[in-house]
Amino acid sequence: MTRATISRIVEWDRRWVKKVNQANRRNDIRTLFSLISRLGDGAFWYALMIGLLLADPQRTFWPVLHMATAGLAATLIYKTLKRCTSRPRPFHTDQQLLLSIAPLDRYSFPSGHTLHAVTFTLLAVFYFPMLAWLLIPFSILVALSRVVLGLHYPSDVIAGVVIGAAIAMASLWIRG
Repeated sequence: MTRATISRIVEWDRRWVKKVNQANRRNDIRTLFSLISRLGDGAFWYALMIGLLLADPQRTFWPVLHMATAGLAATLIYKTLKRCTSRPRPFHTDQQLLLSIAPLDRYSFPSGHTLHAVTFTLLAVFYFPMLAWLLIPFSILVALSRVVLGLHYPSDVIAGVVIGAAIAMASLWIRG
């Protein structure tokens, strides 16, 4: 990738995070996306897996174990990438961005919330297609929340989508 291409991506990221973060100035939007983001910290996914196990332990044990294992792999991958890239979060580089909630870690790339949301959604919908109506919109809102709240650049979220999908697909391929 050339320097000119990287510069264009960086400028695109800066411009879009500023535009999207403007929505964070509205109290109702800030409250909604803060809640969505906090649920995306893991609470929603843990509740989903526990709920599945409680509803039908025999039918859901292996799918939930698959989701948990893929979630662990996702955590290892995104933490390694964050350490290697060390990309500052948008609010660190632009003081005009409104930050509503504290980040869980220091670096921006990739969005771990988005990565996990996509991984869990793809696997859950693979096993339980009837959950798509809930999980797909929730995952989109989690991804959007990260930019609205000034915690991630759009490219961090896009990378989270791609990596999360790759983890889910690889885990399904390994499963056979």
